[in-house]
Amino acid sequence: MIAYIGLGSNLGDSFQYLQNAVTQLHQHDEICVTAVSPVYQSKPQGPQDQPDYLNAVVEIDTTLTAERLLKATQTIEQKNQRQRNGQHWGARTLDLDILLYGNHMINQQDLIVPHPWMHKRSFVLYPLRDIVTTLEFPNGKSLQACLKNNPDDDLIRIERQLVVRT
Repeated sequence: MIAYIGLGSNLGDSFQYLQNAVTQLHQHDEICVTAVSPVYQSKPQGPQDQPDYLNAVVEIDTTLTAERLLKATQTIEQKNQRQRNGQHWGARTLDLDILLYGNHMINQQDLIVPHPWMHKRSFVLYPLRDIVTTLEFPNGKSLQACLKNNPDDDLIRIERQLVVRT
């Protein structure tokens, strides 16, 4: 199954946390990272009294169910000192969001796919566009239409690149 995962970090060595996520996803027995976007710097969503984020998107090929993929991403977050303190949109070392899981629409208590806010987040849409230029989301929205409604003027593309390591 082809899936897309959003990566974000704004605490500690954010670039290293994103690199750790790419490496740890690829090292999983049932996940192969097939594409990695450039990294973008963006302002935080929600409370503004926190550092800017670094964001990227990875495309993966996986044999995991969506639920097992969620557990795998949460395990990777924990390995990278992610603290869940109940604050919505708070600062974090690593945040991994399942954006798309094939053409599936999932609406469960712990997992909603397509990600419910991705169509409004330039820090997700532009890295996704860097991987796949045209994409129809399962809910009928297109990547190109979402890009038109979300300018990239709040994003800074950084020079350092994430790499797939085994």
